[in-house]
Amino acid sequence: MNKKRPVNLDLWTIRFPIPALVSITHRVSGVVLLAGILILMYMLDASLASEESFLDLQALLAHPVAKLVLWAVLAALAYHLVMGLRHLLMDLGIGESLQGGRRGAVIGVVIAVIMILAAGWLVW
Repeated sequence: MNKKRPVNLDLWTIRFPIPALVSITHRVSGVVLLAGILILMYMLDASLASEESFLDLQALLAHPVAKLVLWAVLAALAYHLVMGLRHLLMDLGIGESLQGGRRGAVIGVVIAVIMILAAGWLVW
């Protein structure tokens, strides 16, 4: 191995290709989704506990911050779903080339943005 290779450890100066960015954000959306599922499970438990707690939760969900959190969870779900399907297609041999990876990443982002905007429209 060449010991004189330049080493750049400043990640903010590196220009990542779109497939790399999509892959990194897919992992981040999985972490956000885990936290979001915990929040949604708590909300489900609260909604089923009693009629009073259901009404309290309904009033909480009318608040803009709660709607924003719900939209963020749905956005993470939509993005993770689309990019997960993209990865499954790549496992099947579709879009494995450099050009196919770039095209698949762009198409996936466009579909995810459409789904995220639709989720925002439903929440608000």
